Amino acid sequence: MATQTSNGLRQRFRGLSVVALFLAVYGLAFAVAYLLGRPTGFCVFVVFTTLGIAYAYETRRRPRRAAVRFLLVQGVAGVGAVIAEPALQSLLSTVFGVGEVSVPLWFVFYVLFGTMGSAILVDHGGFTIVMATAGSLLVAALGLPLLLFVARQEVALVVEKALDPTVHRVLYLGIFAPLVAALLSLSFGVPLAYLLAEGFAGQQFVESMVDLPLVVPHSVAGIVILFGFGAGGVFPGLDVLGSLVGMILAMIFVSAPYAVNTTREAFEAIDDRLEYASRIHGASQWQTFRRVLAPLAVRGIITGGVLAWARSVSEFGAVAVVAYSVTFFYPFAGEAVTAQHAPVFVYNTYLQGGLAESGAVSFLLLAVSAVIFLIVRYLTDEDTVIGGMV
Repeated sequence: MATQTSNGLRQRFRGLSVVALFLAVYGLAFAVAYLLGRPTGFCVFVVFTTLGIAYAYETRRRPRRAAVRFLLVQGVAGVGAVIAEPALQSLLSTVFGVGEVSVPLWFVFYVLFGTMGSAILVDHGGFTIVMATAGSLLVAALGLPLLLFVARQEVALVVEKALDPTVHRVLYLGIFAPLVAALLSLSFGVPLAYLLAEGFAGQQFVESMVDLPLVVPHSVAGIVILFGFGAGGVFPGLDVLGSLVGMILAMIFVSAPYAVNTTREAFEAIDDRLEYASRIHGASQWQTFRRVLAPLAVRGIITGGVLAWARSVSEFGAVAVVAYSVTFFYPFAGEAVTAQHAPVFVYNTYLQGGLAESGAVSFLLLAVSAVIFLIVRYLTDEDTVIGGMV
């Protein structure tokens, strides 16, 4: 047992070392591209390194020969992309009547030529190369805006906002209210998810009701909450408009589908024979759920809660309609204070203070959310769960 634990720790340490090395290399590449004012160069670097890694993974040739062939193909692809770009510019101008396109169309050709050329060099069609390159484009599209967002922040302004008591209240409300909404979504969503996984008559109707908030416009969701729980609604005496209760109800409406669907998928992934074995050995349905099904589905349940929390943190439209500003008890001040949900506050800051001030507040919210998200991700990691920490 000690040996297995030691080996597991060594493997995890090696994995973290590789991740740290990759982050360092990509961080350096982004810094160079940013300082040179060529963010597209970072995208090229991401695609090029992904192609190289995928090619090295799939090739069976000697390393030196394989590297030479790969670099040769990438060089030809780069030259071919530059040559082909004017033709595509002309085609767009002729067919669609547009002027000169400012986006780097040569990059599109490079990805196409470089991927096809690398795939031809290896056996079995280079499936990994194609899939990895396609994935790297999405990673670059998601990661580059975030990196540029962080790099272009004004440190003094971020520090100023970090010391602002008003921002403290906004961040607290932006974490606390979504947490309550996520816990309530799980409290009632887990039983529903279990029933949906088991199946029952009329299940399609219930599934449609659960998924409907996913397609409802956010502002419409807020209106629905006011009609359903406001004056003349389900709880006539409940103060919904402009209250913390209304904010949480709006968050539950838009985030509960994530908790229910993710948890249901976790229950559906459990082998039915395990439940049968538990029942055949005398366990009641409740005991089977508590001792067999729930522990096996715990990662899915936690993931559903995290997704519901994240969805609530990002909600703007429904909250702006139902609870634009709310009064709540702020424990750090020991009294009731008035604040806005973080996305609403960021939007108002953008209108009143401009991009720089709203960016500083957004940076703080993003940092706090990322830390919480990474901690929960670590706690729901397979090795951690198996190790008994969750």
